[in-house]
Amino acid sequence: MRLPTVYIPHGAGPCFFMAWTRGPADAWARTEAYLRGLVAGLPERPKAILVVSGHWEAPVFTVGSGERPGLIFDYHGFPEHTYRLTFDASGSPTLAARVRGLLAGAGIASAADPERGWDHGVFIPLKLVTPEADIPVVQLSLKAGLDAREHLAAGRPLAPLRDEGVLIVGSGMSWHNMRGFSPAFTGKSARFDAWLEEAAADPARLARWAEAPFGREAHPREEHLIPLMVCAGAAGRDPARTAFRDTVMDVVISAIEFGEPLPLAA
Repeated sequence: MRLPTVYIPHGAGPCFFMAWTRGPADAWARTEAYLRGLVAGLPERPKAILVVSGHWEAPVFTVGSGERPGLIFDYHGFPEHTYRLTFDASGSPTLAARVRGLLAGAGIASAADPERGWDHGVFIPLKLVTPEADIPVVQLSLKAGLDAREHLAAGRPLAPLRDEGVLIVGSGMSWHNMRGFSPAFTGKSARFDAWLEEAAADPARLARWAEAPFGREAHPREEHLIPLMVCAGAAGRDPARTAFRDTVMDVVISAIEFGEPLPLAA
């Protein structure tokens, strides 16, 4: 059975694992509920997860190939206990090699990194998605330059993984302007999100995201949007849908799923 590809919001640092004090205490509750229910909503339980996070850029597409990656606590100023979080899933050198083989078959250069741990764009959401840490995880980097078309092209040869039980996840934020979380940006974020919903099924349009309404205000730097391109590339002609949407810290954020329709998050 073919699995979908999914672009998820991974939140703000370790926001799901602390008492949130910026805004309402339940600001991230609906996002957390969506992530916790993600696997249950799939047509079958994944055999492995391939994650493209907005927090790893490399000169070429690089695959984490370690058997037991550690964690990189790449957030700052949060409570001390959030630097002691654990996520004990295994890596998969076999899947890492498969990813590199598929990219090579499409003429796309890649590298392997057996030492790098998982950044918070991986372990924070996956602690919710797979709380038992019982599904192997492999991370794929972004390529320096953050060219949308290159990342769409890198996603296309990864499509066969979906028929092999691998869930392809893009981990970022549909709105990621660190100075743009206030009521002044609510309407702008809604406009951008509406555009994103319409454009998701059209790779050529999606690649022109900077032309979208408030595109550059949504993403002054696009590293948190580019994982969506890999998901869209791997989706092929499959339909796209907004599977989750909420207003958090005064801005609209969403998750986009490609593939057969799944239940819409409440």
